[in-house]
Amino acid sequence: MESAGFDYIVVGAGSAGSVLANRLSADPKNQVLVLEAGRQSHPWSRVPVGFAKLIENPAANWLYSSEPDEGSGRRRIPVPRGKLLGGSSSINGMVFVRGQSQDYDSWAQLGNRGWSYREVLPIFRDMESYEGAADDEYRGRTGPLKVTDTNESGPLYEALIKAAGEVGIHPTRDYNGAAQDGIGMTQTTIRAGRRMSTAVCYLDPARGRANLTIQANALTECLLIEGKRCVGVRYSVGGEQREARASRDVVVSAGAINSPQLLELSGIGQPDRLRDLGIEVRHELKGVGENLRDHYAPRMKWTVPATLGLTYNDKGSGLGLVWQALKYATTHKGLLGLPASPIRAYVRTRAGLDAPDAGISWVPFLIDPNFKLAKRSGITAIMHILRSESTGSIHAASRDPRTPPAIRFNFLSAQLDREVTLEAMRITRRIMTAPAMQGIAADEIAPGAQIQADDELLDWVRHNAETAYHPVGTCKMGSDPMAVVDEELRVRGMEGLRVADASIMPTLTSGNTNAPSIMIGEKASRMVLAAARA
Repeated sequence: MESAGFDYIVVGAGSAGSVLANRLSADPKNQVLVLEAGRQSHPWSRVPVGFAKLIENPAANWLYSSEPDEGSGRRRIPVPRGKLLGGSSSINGMVFVRGQSQDYDSWAQLGNRGWSYREVLPIFRDMESYEGAADDEYRGRTGPLKVTDTNESGPLYEALIKAAGEVGIHPTRDYNGAAQDGIGMTQTTIRAGRRMSTAVCYLDPARGRANLTIQANALTECLLIEGKRCVGVRYSVGGEQREARASRDVVVSAGAINSPQLLELSGIGQPDRLRDLGIEVRHELKGVGENLRDHYAPRMKWTVPATLGLTYNDKGSGLGLVWQALKYATTHKGLLGLPASPIRAYVRTRAGLDAPDAGISWVPFLIDPNFKLAKRSGITAIMHILRSESTGSIHAASRDPRTPPAIRFNFLSAQLDREVTLEAMRITRRIMTAPAMQGIAADEIAPGAQIQADDELLDWVRHNAETAYHPVGTCKMGSDPMAVVDEELRVRGMEGLRVADASIMPTLTSGNTNAPSIMIGEKASRMVLAAARA
């Protein structure tokens, strides 16, 4: 079996892993290997609206799905995850949301020193190059990650902003600044009409380094463990098994789905569960695969008169698609330059809250499954509780690393999730029926204006909602008995092994999780390098 030695091995070249690959290899003394199970790239990843082409494409997507449960009406819900360099940052909707200061302060209050908002804010600033109007106390201008405001405009967005104001939701200058409240155009990881994935912003600038080895199409099968120390990994490329050893650290950055699976395949987790799969128990950690959280997001829909020509159902159909392609080629605007949702609002569902507890975003067309353009003209509104309290699990379903893990969300199992979801839907209805939307939003077709009672609405959500594609928490950070990593992201009770990705989040952040995942990669690299200097 082929074997090689490195200082650091990073498993997964996704949102956090690409950052680690760049930062750890910046010192030419460090020999770094980064392993990615997926391919190098995909043509549709370059074009912003290409996310709709990749959301069910096995060439760039793991195409996971959840186990049926009560919260999903016994459905299997799609769980897309990126399977190429850049990971999910190469197939996601490119929405850039840090979340609220309270998110990170709560992590610190749970015993995770160094993770308060004031401590992670400098990392957020350092990692971004933001072009919009903002307070430089909160925003960065010179970092590797290119962030811009959505370049969409027009009467539909103007009407939504006016309608929100009519129900008490006012425009925000910068939802990634001092306060998240309000409605505004989406900030995106798009620059000059191109997706700014971590593959583009972090891996590409580092590719020429002699001390960085990027191995795509490499499925990591297990960690190599000697006693209580991780010394390397076993992986396969084209069916050929290989081993690589790390003299310092192995950093698992395979994401909230694959990181717990890899730990379990390596004998780290709940002993009874591992024995049932025929896996030798190397280290007991009860929290591996637990604490799964995601944003459960119903999609409400209204028709818009086609005669108005306001939606991309009208502008992007037939010959209109040719015009949209030309518009994108010349201006980087239009349908092909869209993020997943160009406008969003963060709202408080009840009095007395210190910050928003629900998010609403709008898509300027009616969507069919997997973000496809519907034939009818309309608008889609997506809403969800920001800090979901419903928790589930992800566990290996087989000792074979090619077998997808079992994903159980348990959506709506927490009372707070049910309450906030219902109120967010009602707020959305108030916006869509406000005076400014008269003549624009016509008929509510999902769930339908006739569905009003709480139990009827929740039943509709259970049978129709999808995730917002923000799984976190399955290798959570903390000091309690269910914690998997400590505040330095070291796997508890192990040496030479860390986890750095969305799986370490103790709780959900208030919004899309890509920006926090990149921050985690940045912070992890600083921790690893500081430990090497100590």
